[in-house]
Amino acid sequence: MSMLKVIEVLAESDKSWEDAAESAVSTAQESVRNVRSIYIKNFEASVENGKISKYRINAKISFVLD
Repeated sequence: MSMLKVIEVLAESDKSWEDAAESAVSTAQESVRNVRSIYIKNFEASVENGKISKYRINAKISFVLD
């Protein structure tokens, strides 16, 4: 039986929410192994001059404990 742990992270991108999610997973993998899933809780964006300038997510990343 596997044991999972969940961490909560914030990530940001200039391109898209999907890119922010990819960034969250790749950054998490620098510190933990066996990442299994990402659950995105919140989406947020900053607007400058009528256009979205930053895409932000609040996400939970789960990984298997050794």
